[in-house]
Amino acid sequence: MHIRELTPQDHDTLVDIWTKSGLSYRPLGRDGNEYFQLEIDRDTAVFLGAEIDGVLVGVVLGTHDGRKGWINRLAVLPDHRRRGIGKALVMETEQRLNELGIKIVTCMIEGGNDSSEDFFESIGYIRHPDITYFSKRQSSDW
Repeated sequence: MHIRELTPQDHDTLVDIWTKSGLSYRPLGRDGNEYFQLEIDRDTAVFLGAEIDGVLVGVVLGTHDGRKGWINRLAVLPDHRRRGIGKALVMETEQRLNELGIKIVTCMIEGGNDSSEDFFESIGYIRHPDITYFSKRQSSDW
């Protein structure tokens, strides 16, 4: 397995991995190709992919706000799960964020995604039932 930075050319494959992994896709907003390219160019993005034999099989979008890091949109193709790919992607994201001075790394998981909750707990993330998440969005595509 080889972990590398994602490029704008990876967008279609990224969307395919999300779709096959059961993640939502919002092409008119935050997941659109144009916005993906803008995010890659920012110094707050740690967008990584895992390849096996040159084929992208897992992805993670990591970001930070200068003080806290976020693991976003971790996905591994179903046929490649339970091989350590997701864990390797998260660990590499954590390391890169740590190198930027980010000492807190977090993730948000949509309700009902029990396998993701179990996965993150298994690699040392702590559930915080005392935190309520609020957002204000320009549209449902964001």
